[in-house]
Amino acid sequence: MNKHFEDAWYYVRRAGKHLARGVREELDPVERRLRKATGREREETNRAERWREELKKTEDEAAERARRAVRKARRRV
Repeated sequence: MNKHFEDAWYYVRRAGKHLARGVREELDPVERRLRKATGREREETNRAERWREELKKTEDEAAERARRAVRKARRRV
């Protein structure tokens, strides 16, 4: 794949992640009000747990990127 396409896909994925985070952040108060009104409140996870989950997710993404880079290098060699 052309380097320009790879760059474009990277930025598309990044923009999608930022968009999802932004939408989630904007709709969080609405969701909380609806859950409270319907009696379906969910347990709040503490910051440390969210931090660990996000860190694990980031580690998994980094590992996948590394595997992809190794596969690409092997194909070239």
